Amino acid sequence: MREVLENNILSFWINKMQDTERGGFYGQMKGDGTLVKDAPKGGILNARILWSFSAAYRVLKKQEYLDAATRAQEYIVEHFLDTEFGGTYWSLNANGTPLDTKKQFYALGFMLYGMTEYVRAVAPLLDDADCGIYDNAETALKVAMHLYAMIEEHAYDSENNGYIEAQTREWGEIADMRLSELDANFPKSQNTHLHIIEPYTNLYRMIKELRKADSPLCTFLSPEFEASVEQALKNLIDIFCDKILNPETRHLDLFFEMDWTRGAGHLESYGHDIECSWLLHEAALVLDHHNTLEKVKPIVAQVAMASEKGLNEDGSMTHEANLDTGHVDADRHWWVQAETVVGWMNIHQHWHTGDSLWKAQQCWKYIKDNLIDHELGEWYWSRDPEGNINKTDDHAGFWKCPYHNSRMCLEIIERF
Repeated sequence: MREVLENNILSFWINKMQDTERGGFYGQMKGDGTLVKDAPKGGILNARILWSFSAAYRVLKKQEYLDAATRAQEYIVEHFLDTEFGGTYWSLNANGTPLDTKKQFYALGFMLYGMTEYVRAVAPLLDDADCGIYDNAETALKVAMHLYAMIEEHAYDSENNGYIEAQTREWGEIADMRLSELDANFPKSQNTHLHIIEPYTNLYRMIKELRKADSPLCTFLSPEFEASVEQALKNLIDIFCDKILNPETRHLDLFFEMDWTRGAGHLESYGHDIECSWLLHEAALVLDHHNTLEKVKPIVAQVAMASEKGLNEDGSMTHEANLDTGHVDADRHWWVQAETVVGWMNIHQHWHTGDSLWKAQQCWKYIKDNLIDHELGEWYWSRDPEGNINKTDDHAGFWKCPYHNSRMCLEIIERF
């Protein structure tokens, strides 16, 4: 795992994707390996780069990873932050000017995730007065707190509970709330909630770590702010258990109306099922409320078991299925395989049930044999059931980022 993380994933982004002319990182490399230097720069991509290199430095302590993380952090602060209306832009032109200025709360969540991980990574350095990183750490913390406030102020639905998908730059209503062209246009989704609970978990974990270490950054953390994050995290856990989880199928429903009526038909996303199983468990563990953890434990196992419907004989996981039309996307997407490994390792680690370790190992074997690009670096987007490599979709780009695969490696390293 460490060899793949360092010599295949992180090295690719350092050596081939740093934009040495205009700062930050390039926005796209096509599936055939063609670097598109003038491609737009996505907020999701940059936030995930920030998270990945911050986490890599926190775990492995290599200066080159801190340098890459700081590069990403500074570029986001300089170019992605909307200094007039708050929040962050969805995308930039290649020269760093705003392109799509909408406020997609999924993206704000990932920016929050990246900033909190950067603080976690550099906080131990702040005891050294000459470390030269304090200003970056303070800025990252303040940006994280700002993004949390923006999500709570503008995305939270106080009437029905939960979080909406998107707004205009000025925080007004927006007709097209979709995360991508592949999604249905509904005001609430499982995916956005998943990637709000993820950064909220990291934010609360960061606060507890700073408190425990008596970090100089604690100056900015009031008891009221900490209590707010704690309550929001608990509420999100309840939303997954009580609203998003389908009580009949134990899969996670994907799209919802404002009042939580399920929309877009009977859809199953096996990658999101297995990813949510361990992220929901992680949220409960970090929250550390006994009753909440006891509520979550059986659901974690049930959602993981429900995802088995997508498992294939070769160890891989099918992407998703539409039960109304009968259409199955059986391609083996890179991110689905990465989350499958972590999800089953989490089940093995905490429950030691059946063949959960074997499932994780088999999926890891599929990744090594089929998805890792040993020539160019990084992973292919996917293979189809017949084994054909997908070179139509990006090798690196708006949605193809060093996050699912680097996190898989780091999760396994840390858990062992």
